[in-house]
Amino acid sequence: MPAAIEVRNLMKKYEEGVNGTLALRGIDLDIHAGELLLLMGPSGSGKTTLLSIMGCILTATSGSVRVAGKEVVGLPEKQLPPIRLEHIGFVFQGFNLFPTLTAGENVELMLDLKRISAAKAKKRAQELLDQVGLGAKYDSFPADLSGGQKQRIAIARALAGDPGIILADEPTAALDSHTGRTVMEMMSDLAHKRDRAVVIVTHDSRVLRFADRIVRIEDGAIAAQDDAGIVPAELISKNLPQAAVGLV
Repeated sequence: MPAAIEVRNLMKKYEEGVNGTLALRGIDLDIHAGELLLLMGPSGSGKTTLLSIMGCILTATSGSVRVAGKEVVGLPEKQLPPIRLEHIGFVFQGFNLFPTLTAGENVELMLDLKRISAAKAKKRAQELLDQVGLGAKYDSFPADLSGGQKQRIAIARALAGDPGIILADEPTAALDSHTGRTVMEMMSDLAHKRDRAVVIVTHDSRVLRFADRIVRIEDGAIAAQDDAGIVPAELISKNLPQAAVGLV
């Protein structure tokens, strides 16, 4: 079975400044359905740039990215939104919920983009909120919800289009330990019980035990990766404060 995302010799150069900045340097990576992969590394190493290119938000300078078998590098900008809509769900640290919409309406918005009728969208939104344990919050506004509740609504919205790929950027960074664990359990279930390809950019030591694979990015290149689901000592030492190692 082909990978959900296939990355080959991926390069990204930002043109700001005299010589520009090479953010990604020849990345090769396959991500499969049923897998939860963590992208880790220092700030500025290229993790979020890589995630954004795989999610068809940023364009690459060169190389190849295939999403569900379709090449996206070099496509005109107007052809990228339909690929995102069909194949990719996003979860962000800042939740990105619309403050003037209720929880249910935030989820319905994604269904509206897929041209699902209002009645079916409302029913599906309720089902998704039930799945993340927030069925009773359908009519609540984001301002009245906790951080963990907002993130679970963001997950419900990401799932609204039934995507095969879930991309998350620091989804637990703003959450306490209990809520962060709940969110990661949901992410793990998406990969292992619903056969999604789940990619998470994180600095959060608490999520390491949920990973099937950890890929460490340094200076825009893959410095190390663990394919066995066992956290290597060098990844711990480079990503975690010593006080946090006991939390893994």
